[in-house]
Amino acid sequence: MKSNLYGVLSLIVIAYTMNCCSSDNAEPEDTSVSSFKVMDYTYISSELETLKLINDYRVSIGLNSLEKINHISYKSEEHDNYMIANNVVNHNGFAERSENMTNVLGAKTVAELIAYNYNSPQAVFAAWLKSPKHREIIIGDYTHFGISIRENPQNKKKYYTNIFIKI
Repeated sequence: MKSNLYGVLSLIVIAYTMNCCSSDNAEPEDTSVSSFKVMDYTYISSELETLKLINDYRVSIGLNSLEKINHISYKSEEHDNYMIANNVVNHNGFAERSENMTNVLGAKTVAELIAYNYNSPQAVFAAWLKSPKHREIIIGDYTHFGISIRENPQNKKKYYTNIFIKI
């Protein structure tokens, strides 16, 4: 009986040690979805039109055009889906999205624009330009961007998330 108890306790200690401790040389395995670069994203016409409006404006004032990255659009879509599911319009989770862009894409800076209830790319773009803080992001020192525009199926209102990064 005593040896069985000792055997069981030994197994528990070994299992605990293997799961809780790591050596200094071992790197933790990160298998979270956010650690992987998303390569595919299907753009709808209004997303492409909004990106074009932003790039056309930037070029018209002497700035570089931005390159779209599917991973950024995917992360933007995740945020749109969050806002729709929670019936909110906010930047919740921006720190995590920014950290993801830094870790996965090597971003040095990250900024985000959101909008709600605009019916066209022209309308949301015009509203962003009229706001000094939003315009500052549009004309900022960035190299890449991505966007998602999703419609709430219940009220048919559109949610926009547009992320800008500098690599």
